[in-house]
Amino acid sequence: MRALLRWLLLLACAFAALQLFFVLRIALMAVLAPESTSFQRSQAWSLVRADGKLTWRQQWVAYDQISDHLKRAVIAAEDDGFARHEGVEWGAMEKAWERNARQAARSRPDSTRAPRLRGGSTITQQLAKNLLLSGERTLLRKSQELVLAFALERLLSKQRILEIYLNNVEWGAGVFGAEAAAQHYYRKSARALSASEAARLAVMLPAPRRFEKTPASPYLAARSRALLARMGRSELP
Repeated sequence: MRALLRWLLLLACAFAALQLFFVLRIALMAVLAPESTSFQRSQAWSLVRADGKLTWRQQWVAYDQISDHLKRAVIAAEDDGFARHEGVEWGAMEKAWERNARQAARSRPDSTRAPRLRGGSTITQQLAKNLLLSGERTLLRKSQELVLAFALERLLSKQRILEIYLNNVEWGAGVFGAEAAAQHYYRKSARALSASEAARLAVMLPAPRRFEKTPASPYLAARSRALLARMGRSELP
């Protein structure tokens, strides 16, 4: 029993140390831009394994050097309540879980493909996951994501959260951040993006590497028009 208690104490200390490490990393981000994220490092390794080389496009730009059109488009597409919530939208998560349960119930028992699940994550949750966590989908990882989302909201401003997100999110194979995406797709700076260009970039976010290969996709065009019609109502932080 004494040995078991010792192991439990060690696990608790290790967990507390990990949380302290995460909180300190987040606190530093108030003044220092992250050099890379956990997701980016994972993607870089995948690119090297697949192609034998690494093509990386990324350039940090300040919040006011990113088009408001892109900020509004990303908020409208990814997290319409971003300026108001405290890191988590419980209603959206509940709806996502219900959709996933229905999809799992409809999937064929003999199917070799896992059903495609959606998480209902806010921009803050996505940033927490991409910055510091692995891509696995487990209850433990999701719980850690929620803790980090609340830490981000309390230690950073909404503008800083959006700034870090837009500078690190993936927009294609080896293309990270708003400036790299604007240069890659439109040969212009992120500050100069038009509303229609911003809408198309925002629509790409759920599957950027797939849409990068099909830029003339009718689906992408239709979704961009729909987003363009409503992104003017998005509230900026």
